[in-house]
Amino acid sequence: MIPPIAVAKAVAYADSLALMAAGITLIYMCTKTFNFAHASFVTWGFYIAFTLTSLYGGSPYYYLPVAFIFVGLLGVAVYVLVIGPLMRRGASPITLMMSTLGVDLVLLSFIQMFTDYLTRVFKLYARKIVLEVYDFDVFGLPGVTFISLVVVVFIISALHIFLVRTKFGTAMRATIENPNLASILGINPDVVYLTSWFLGGGLAGLAGAIASITITGDPTVGSRIVVSMFASSIVGGLYSIYGSVLGGLLIGLTEYLGIMVLAIQLGGWVAVYRPVIPLIALATTLLVYPKGLGGINWSRITVRFKSLVGGS
Repeated sequence: MIPPIAVAKAVAYADSLALMAAGITLIYMCTKTFNFAHASFVTWGFYIAFTLTSLYGGSPYYYLPVAFIFVGLLGVAVYVLVIGPLMRRGASPITLMMSTLGVDLVLLSFIQMFTDYLTRVFKLYARKIVLEVYDFDVFGLPGVTFISLVVVVFIISALHIFLVRTKFGTAMRATIENPNLASILGINPDVVYLTSWFLGGGLAGLAGAIASITITGDPTVGSRIVVSMFASSIVGGLYSIYGSVLGGLLIGLTEYLGIMVLAIQLGGWVAVYRPVIPLIALATTLLVYPKGLGGINWSRITVRFKSLVGGS
């Protein structure tokens, strides 16, 4: 039997994956770029929470907004220096994707240098991060479970209001649908793309800061879970932020609890095969239904279900 605390940690992990996937999907929807630098974005959010908590004390939760803003600005820098110029030259989606791999290597190098700096100057053991000790308990369960749920609900609600109820959000949706027509109507696509990279990066940083209270981290933590991030986004649907959140929750819970069940049944040796679970989900989605959860006509399914229930 899986203990309740393990389920609670699985929920927190799934919540962080949902935010990561939402960031990947938002950037892809706006700029058609698979951002593999998302791995380093998440790692920077991880280290922002660790650094500020270690140097200034208090709870890691205090620094969630800082992680969002810092990594959001990092996303802006990546767009201004790399993605934007390539897009204006008419680069293909494959070229844009490959460029983010290069950016990820650069950012990972800076993370490695930053950890060395923390160790040499501040005497912090920055290559094995455990912030779970700073968490609080709620009825014997980790507080990050409840905080992460609140954050996900708040962020998705705020994004919905932003995209649906504001003029700029409407401009973003118009640019996503037809950039050329949006330009004719006076919308500056470059501003929309810049905003998407800020929001996408911010979501990655926020997710990384939350994950720092859930899992043990090091400079390669983003690279270790990058498959889970992209599996969440693809399973959820690359054209639906809401679907990506569902995908993150599904992949996170399945991965975390699935490998635990297998370990109980078969032995601890299966733990090393944990990345196989999101890979299977990713491959199955691409083969069976590439549109993902976001592409399903849920209203039609609901109507059909109601008719079946009513008919019985």
